[in-house]
Amino acid sequence: MERMIRSIRGSRNVGTGNIEVDNSEMEVFCGCIDRMFSKVNEFEQRVDAVERYYADNKELNTAKCSSILKDKIKKKHLMTVEKQQQDSEKLTQDLMRQFAAIFRQITQHKWAWPFLEPVDVEGLCLHDYYEVIEKPMDFSTIKNRMEAKDGTGYKNVREIYADVRLVFKNAMKYNDERDDVHVMARTLLEKFEEKWLPLLPKVAEEEKRREKEQTATQVATKLAEEASYANMAQDLSNELHGVDMQLERIREMVVRNSRFVQQPMFSFLLYNFELNFYWFR
Repeated sequence: MERMIRSIRGSRNVGTGNIEVDNSEMEVFCGCIDRMFSKVNEFEQRVDAVERYYADNKELNTAKCSSILKDKIKKKHLMTVEKQQQDSEKLTQDLMRQFAAIFRQITQHKWAWPFLEPVDVEGLCLHDYYEVIEKPMDFSTIKNRMEAKDGTGYKNVREIYADVRLVFKNAMKYNDERDDVHVMARTLLEKFEEKWLPLLPKVAEEEKRREKEQTATQVATKLAEEASYANMAQDLSNELHGVDMQLERIREMVVRNSRFVQQPMFSFLLYNFELNFYWFR
């Protein structure tokens, strides 16, 4: 392309016996070529991005649905996702409230006092505690996380359930079966499991709903991405149509100036112009 522009600019004086090309008009022509060259490079990158996307998502090219039907499907998916998110959030909040009631009952039990705060490892001289217990847990830590508003809180009741069990499992693991703390932990764990059991069907329902929500969200995200690239392709098509018209005007300019340029040079310019641009149409 740059070679072609240099050739055009160098053709203003075409030699003895030929008329000198109008410099101002030739400069306009070369300026148009420069701008079109930059625009073509930009379009090429954008077209490559769209082609790569559709090459990686071949099913989008072979879809039998019309564009109108696709739009209806997208809207339906978005409405479904929104409805599922609302239902899931409501169910999660309801489960959190029910679990909070169970948690209060366990923590208020007369045998819950050894588990209310973190184990005082140094005060009790439990030098091997961290060698035996991988993840210490206590009720105050659980309560603080249940009440957290900074994004560090529990996402669902299954996570809280696991930490409550961990409190008792740690105590049973570190202390001998005959120790009071071991007996207290085992007893409270049994009571906790009894209270958890009626809640389990709702928890399973929440988890199933959450799984569907995640799937629907992924589909909605995919549809949004498809719509974005479809819009990009449409914009490119419109812009390329405009470029095509500009290229035709430039070609007419080349032909119009052909009377000022000797025939071999004119043929060379026209050939280079079409070689560099007309593949893009």
